[in-house]
Amino acid sequence: MDGGLSVATVLIADDDRKIIDMLRRTLSYEGYHVVTASSGQEALQQALTQRPDVIVLDWMMPGLDGLEVARRVRAADETPILMLTAKDAVDDRVEGLDSGADDYLVKPFAPAELLARIRALLRRAEASSKEKPLIFSDLRLDQTAREGWRGGRKFALTPKEFDLLAYLLRHAGQVVSREMLARDIWQQLERGTMIDNVIDVHLVRLRRKVDQGASTKLIHTIRGLGFVASETPDGHARRHA
Repeated sequence: MDGGLSVATVLIADDDRKIIDMLRRTLSYEGYHVVTASSGQEALQQALTQRPDVIVLDWMMPGLDGLEVARRVRAADETPILMLTAKDAVDDRVEGLDSGADDYLVKPFAPAELLARIRALLRRAEASSKEKPLIFSDLRLDQTAREGWRGGRKFALTPKEFDLLAYLLRHAGQVVSREMLARDIWQQLERGTMIDNVIDVHLVRLRRKVDQGASTKLIHTIRGLGFVASETPDGHARRHA
């Protein structure tokens, strides 16, 4: 989540269709953006490509189980993971947490408790992310002072420019669509000509501030798809931190 402004994305991974449907309805009603997976392999792929803010992960799934998915996700990033399982022995809880899960919820569970656990994980992740600068190539974004640096050059950002640049950096190397920006930065559930024009104006201004005088451009347009923070125009970014 971007400073509490974005709609948080929750990945639900469970091989029980009834649980997926119930959680999708519950989380969507609460305002979350929901993506789903019904197997461990699909969960891992969604986690690494969709970059969700929280993963709700079932332990027992076909193919890769939840423990292995948690281990692989944790090796790649720090996305909060809430493990769901019918196993309630202490040893099982320890094994689940040791795999990389941040929290553990035993089935059956009350939706209200799951929502509370997700909110707690999001608050913890947001507090942690605010303490660290976002760094990509020679670009540094100070999330506490809300200032940007390109090499030794400091540049000021408006609140919306800061949110936009932070979003691009958190998705560095991943193409960010206009729909994503409209939804997560401007809280518009539907795109239109007006919001597209607003996005374009902000991107032009942001490029000027970020890429001014630099030999390597870091913000690129991928025609027909969206925008990307990358060291190359084709979007193949190399993340440094």
